[in-house]
Amino acid sequence: MKRCFGLGLASVAAFACLGCRQEPVVTFEPNWVYSKSVEIDTGYPMQRALEQTEVALTRFFGTPDHPLLPEVVTSDEEYSGLVSMENLQKAAGAPDDSGRGLYRQHCSTCHGVVGNGRGSTAALLAVYPRDFRMGKFKFKSTTRSAKPTREDLTYVIKHGVVGTAMVPADQLVPKVTDEDIQALVDYVIYLSWRGEFERAMLTEGGEVEFEEGESLFDPTSSTFEEQLAFANDTILEIGDSWLEAEDRVKDVPDPGDIPVPATIDELRAALAADGDSPVKQSVARGKEVFESEIAACAKCHGKEGHGDGPQQDYDDWTKDWTVRIGIDPVDEAAQVPLVARGALPARKIDPRDFRLGLFRGGSEPEHLYRRIAAGIDGTPMPAATLPEEDIWNLVNFVRSLAEPPKEEGVEAEAAQDASLQASR
Repeated sequence: MKRCFGLGLASVAAFACLGCRQEPVVTFEPNWVYSKSVEIDTGYPMQRALEQTEVALTRFFGTPDHPLLPEVVTSDEEYSGLVSMENLQKAAGAPDDSGRGLYRQHCSTCHGVVGNGRGSTAALLAVYPRDFRMGKFKFKSTTRSAKPTREDLTYVIKHGVVGTAMVPADQLVPKVTDEDIQALVDYVIYLSWRGEFERAMLTEGGEVEFEEGESLFDPTSSTFEEQLAFANDTILEIGDSWLEAEDRVKDVPDPGDIPVPATIDELRAALAADGDSPVKQSVARGKEVFESEIAACAKCHGKEGHGDGPQQDYDDWTKDWTVRIGIDPVDEAAQVPLVARGALPARKIDPRDFRLGLFRGGSEPEHLYRRIAAGIDGTPMPAATLPEEDIWNLVNFVRSLAEPPKEEGVEAEAAQDASLQASR
């Protein structure tokens, strides 16, 4: 069965010349990396499948300046409630447009116009920005394979991701309102929906025998109604996964007799108190669980929780264009065709060094409970198969490893003051 995908359409910006100077037209960049990975996997060129996928994407999702939602979505009350067209208009467009351009102004430098995690600064960042197109999100309240809820996306945008370049919303310039954050939430869902649909179409294109006159998405084809039905079904399947998110929230049980301080400072104070205590006992039990073969935390995070365990691995976004098609992530030569099409060089994932006290999904006890109980989607961290009380003990233990902030600035200032006093 022959598969003919390909490269094809220009993607970054095109200038029109009609006798006067015009602003560049911003377009969505095709998923060159995924299409190339399919080409490597199958051994066939990708041109026509990618071109016809672009036709479908423009028809259903529009452009960065003029976003659309598929009619199969807008005509159904349940699906149409997932994303607001008013919010899309507010988030889309150029930043200098009145009341528009939120995403391009605040997010695209890192996440890219199409949400591919490859904005202009992405390669320079220690932690690559998220590529929304796989439909996977790391920090959420839902089970490992589920989509995040709106509240999850709101939390990440509002609070940022500590230890990365993603700052809290109140540090953005110009300031963003709660309504702006909701518009950005809608736009992230839109980009992810669009990106997942693109991947599904390219995958389906691998089954199309173009040389035999078949088509993936060609409005002039005699079988276009079947092609349209497949596209619509795919769009709704992705929509279903977003609708199901609320039902996939991982419940956080009450810790019961296990004391769980609300903040790391409160935990630190409890551990500094004289004598034995339930908090100290919980931390001690958490350490035992952490080092056990059942929990296997130390394999990645190290026995002392320094992020230096012997097990080295990559996240799913890297494995998608390497391991999935038989490329070793350490084989730089084999990666060249993918890197040339936009893949960021493979980096091993950094397990958390708990001494830093930086918990990217939130340091609140319930957030850490979910990270352990549900795992972290897109990473090697699986859902824990542990009793609830041991998960709470682990929460206390990993938070106990956070070292107090060093007061180097305060000490330096005090030393300078003392020096000035002595010189007088």
